[in-house]
Amino acid sequence: MSAQLPACQLLERYYGQAAHLMPVAPPADAWLMEHSSAMVSGDAALRQQWVANGKLAASPFDSPFSRQAGQVVLFWPKAHQLGVWWLEWLCHVLPENTPVDIVGEHQGGIKRVPKVLGELGMRCDKLDNARRCSLFSTRTVPMAIPDNAWKSFEALTLTLVSHPGVFGHGKVDEGTTLLLETLEGGLPKTPLKVLDMGCGDGIISAWLGNRGHLITAVDVSAFAVEACRRTLSANQISGRVLESDVYTALEGERFDLIVSNPPFHQERDITYGPSKRLIEGASDHLTARGQLIMVANAFLPYPELLERSFSCFETLADNRRFRVYRGQL
Repeated sequence: MSAQLPACQLLERYYGQAAHLMPVAPPADAWLMEHSSAMVSGDAALRQQWVANGKLAASPFDSPFSRQAGQVVLFWPKAHQLGVWWLEWLCHVLPENTPVDIVGEHQGGIKRVPKVLGELGMRCDKLDNARRCSLFSTRTVPMAIPDNAWKSFEALTLTLVSHPGVFGHGKVDEGTTLLLETLEGGLPKTPLKVLDMGCGDGIISAWLGNRGHLITAVDVSAFAVEACRRTLSANQISGRVLESDVYTALEGERFDLIVSNPPFHQERDITYGPSKRLIEGASDHLTARGQLIMVANAFLPYPELLERSFSCFETLADNRRFRVYRGQL
């Protein structure tokens, strides 16, 4: 078996088939999984995939952290500040002077790593480059647990807490604004049991919770789940927040309303998989006459899916860039 993704192909070239790794924030690549003892990722779906294949997988928010055998390799993320956070986290959880290699694509910002390491007081050696990727080596230095990446800001009379890599980090995106404007006059005063699917920093959950609705928020990202929890706490709003790959953590549960601003990007790739599962699985998680209200970029091909899945489907709002759709059982 050979690596499929460019960064993993560089690792295969450098380490060879004797590679024994412990990747951090890795992509989905079968060669990497085969040649790793364990992994650390904020992506719950990817962790489930590794566990299903008999591998150990941990979240960075698991405590205590248990180091496994293998060369630690950090995959540099698209979000620069998230990469800095991972480096600081590794320095906190690993013993001083632990070797850490860092790999990534040139178009993903890996060329900035030597400067980042210098600013953190860490050594930097370039090991290899190929496939428009580079591989660097460093060693951990003593560092406190990273907490300065969390950003608090005010929006819509709420205090929101976010983290690099979480959707809409540090701001409220236009689609979410349109969704909330549409919901403002369309929901009953009586409390609804609501599922916020793909909660991000928790703005939708906090906005609905502030109006008395009963909130369950889920996201596949551990960083988003932690951000949502902090947002609800900052606004003194109660709610349940879970890691879940769409509905995986919600077996048998039903809601009066599912609301979502679903993602369609995975790094630089467009993917409709989670949104498709959101729409097609909604009927199994809605009460009688329950409804799904979601916002999406106008060009995305969701109307056909919604028409097939719901007896009643309509467009509630359209500003030419975004549309708010409602499907009702």
